[in-house]
Amino acid sequence: MVAGGPVEHGFPHLETVRAAVTALYRRLSEDGLRTFAASVAPADVAFGDEDDLHLGAQRVARELVRHFRLPDARLIVCFREMTHAADVELAAGPEYFVELNDRFRTHRRDIGAALAHEVAHVYLHRLGLAFPTTAENEILTDTVTTYLGAGWLLLDAYREHGEASQKLGYLTPEEFGYVLAKRAAVFGEDPAVWFTSPQAYTAYVAGRDRARADERRAPLSAAGWAARRRYAHDRRDSARHDSGRPRPDSPYAFTPDGAGLKVSFPCPVCHQRIRLPVRGRVRARCGLCRTVLECDT
Repeated sequence: MVAGGPVEHGFPHLETVRAAVTALYRRLSEDGLRTFAASVAPADVAFGDEDDLHLGAQRVARELVRHFRLPDARLIVCFREMTHAADVELAAGPEYFVELNDRFRTHRRDIGAALAHEVAHVYLHRLGLAFPTTAENEILTDTVTTYLGAGWLLLDAYREHGEASQKLGYLTPEEFGYVLAKRAAVFGEDPAVWFTSPQAYTAYVAGRDRARADERRAPLSAAGWAARRRYAHDRRDSARHDSGRPRPDSPYAFTPDGAGLKVSFPCPVCHQRIRLPVRGRVRARCGLCRTVLECDT
């Protein structure tokens, strides 16, 4: 939790975020993800100053448990002084003890955001889905929280007022926007209407622009002229020199295939790599998320 200090911006965790989206699709399948088509509604996690602190926190926790399809899980919420925003004890269940930072006693509007991240920890614990390191696991948790419809709360908790700032979660504001935009493209949502923080909206737009750029990378047919020209150059160079990935920052790589070439590139939706023969215009379906892609290989 950043409260008053500098907020990191940009996309420093993007590769881990993309790996988290791929892992989520592999674990749940496209059909499983469709059960999360509706995001958490603002009214369901609203928390006013007149609400009882503990009863209100328990009410919001129950709503998030319901959203994550954890019918037999019970969260016991308490408050104490701590460095982080919140913490959850990942025991066998069905009861899970969640501690929230004392700061939320007077910042109740953000209790839903803090609890969303912790309930996602419980969800991933039950799924058995984890990354190797603690830092990667936190990125995974933020990504899953957002992609499954509760992470807009975390982005909306990002605010800056003069020299004061606040941000919850481990993704940057722009990375939250990126994942939100990925979700919005799949489920046809417009999360922008839920933001109360102007800075959250600005970060969402930046993330949305980055997400849309994924859909305009060669060899996708929607790639721009410059990307198509670079791709054609790299394709000719690979054919002549039997090389693979043209540049370290290139999203695609070529491999020999008998007398020709094959190109591999990430799906713009789930980021699983797709491998196609190099033979011009082709329509391909991603085997993981089932997205149909128009390509010009």
